[in-house]
This record gives sequence, structure tokens and C-alpha cells, in this order.
Amino acid sequence: MLKGRNLIEPTNFSLEELDEIFRLANDIIADEKKYSKVCDGKLLASLFYEPSTRTKFSFDAAMYRLGGNVLGFSDPNTSSTAKGESLADTTVVVSNYVDIIVTRHPKEGTAKYMSKYSSVPVINAGDGGHQHPTQTLTDLLTIDYYKKTFNNLKIGVCGDLKFGRTIHSLVKAMARYENTEFVFISPEELKMPGYVKEEIEGKAKYSETNNLDEAIKDLDILYMSRVQRERFVSEEEYIRLKDYFILTKDKLNKGKSDLIVMHPLPRVNEISTDVDDDKRAVYFTQGKLGMYVRMALIMKLLGVEV
Repeated sequence: MLKGRNLIEPTNFSLEELDEIFRLANDIIADEKKYSKVCDGKLLASLFYEPSTRTKFSFDAAMYRLGGNVLGFSDPNTSSTAKGESLADTTVVVSNYVDIIVTRHPKEGTAKYMSKYSSVPVINAGDGGHQHPTQTLTDLLTIDYYKKTFNNLKIGVCGDLKFGRTIHSLVKAMARYENTEFVFISPEELKMPGYVKEEIEGKAKYSETNNLDEAIKDLDILYMSRVQRERFVSEEEYIRLKDYFILTKDKLNKGKSDLIVMHPLPRVNEISTDVDDDKRAVYFTQGKLGMYVRMALIMKLLGVEV
């Protein structure tokens, strides 16, 4: 059903299509060996114009575990971009060589722009402060894995809500499900942008606060995020805000016993290491689930089956 499509933002797929991806991801988790050769002979281009650890490694690992191969770059200065080649020309050329393209870029809208010039599916692995849809798939699979439902959940998103593309994508995605309620937890300077709130208006309830200690008490999910140094013009402003929220074991103990704590990683100071061994801290498992959902996504976009 998804063969030949692009993933630029989470809403590119219907809820039914997302369920299709999650069912496949769960089947891969249950029997990974069954899928070890399904992408034999397929090539994935990994075009990363800004740094990444989890997203790049998980996509590479996903393709290799499916039996395919990966080529590309993690530093655009090693490509013809350094010689002045346009993004459009790079896209046309690369799409002649591969079966699917994964790209990350610091500029908003880049993945959508590239999809206009590509002859193969394009996956957005993050474009500036805009969207990060495969992280959203990772987050949704994690919620499915631990909560067994996407409905009737109260979700706190905490930290950098202004520049947090993972949070923007997750909020838009979860607003499509029934009876979702959000609590936006941030300092005044990093509040959720108006355009995100407008997009979920009438679809989901939300409230705003700068008090994590109070907000955590009745949450089903707490989604923490780092304050992103690379999005700040002022170093002084970053230093002032970077430790505004720190989740400690004492704060976590104010939450419900079945709360789950998620984080897209990397973590800086916003979650204390004494939280890591709490069963409610699921962020490292969340990263592993990201590899499985990317395996499922690649298969669906390429139209390969077992």
C-alpha cells in the first residue's frame, strides 16, 4: 500500500497505514531472522547534512539487518555539495543509484523539496526545527509497546517546545487519536509555537505550565527533551535555560506507577542518571524500537514482503 510513497511528515500516512507499519514492526521484533534477506540487492542512500547518532545508526542498522546495503555521507563537505552542487542536482543524481533515500538537513522543508527531484522514495530524518517523522514512528511504537493503546492518554511534553521538532511531530501525530490530552511544560521563552497549538485545536485538549513537579502527578507519558544548543543564536540564553528542568528520581516518584518516561536522546542534563534504573524510564528501549520501526518503514516504502 505504501510502495513508492515519501515520508516527509507523520500525517503523510493515515492511521490505518501507521497501524500497518506497527504490526510489521512488532512481527519483526518477534522473529527478526525471518526478515534478514528481504532487502537483498536494495540500496539505501543516507544523506546527512547535520550530525546524528541514533537516527543515522538506526537507519543503517535497519537496512543491513534487512539484507540491504547503505551508501552516502554524514559530512556534506565530502560530497559535491562542497563544490557548489545544488540540492536538486544531488537528489537527481543519487536517486539514479539507489532504491530509497534518507536525508537529514538543518533547513526546514528540505526533505519535501528533495522529494520533488527524486525518482525513489524519500524519508525525512529531520529538517531543522520542523519535522522528524521517523522519530515520531519510534515514539508511537514505544507508546504502543508499553501502553497497548493510543487513545485516552495524558501526555506531558517537557523542555524545549519551541525548537523541538520531535515534540512538534509527536503532538501532531497523537492529536489524531481519541481523547488525547497534552500538558506543555516549558519556560516562557521555549513555549510551544502558536502554529502547533492551532493545528491541534479542536482535536486534543492542552494546557501549559512551567511546573514539572505538579504536572507529573497524573501523566500517563512524560516526554522529556533537551534544550538544543544548536538552535540558539545567543550562547548566554542557552546557558540560562539549559538546566531549567531536570527530572530526578524524587520528581519521578511523584508520578504514577505506570507512567513511562520517554526521550528522543541525546540526553544532556535534563534526566538525572539516577532515573535510568527505574522501570518507568523507557528511553533506551525506545531507541532500539526505532530501529525496528525503520525496518518496517523501509520494507513498506520499497514494497518488499516476506
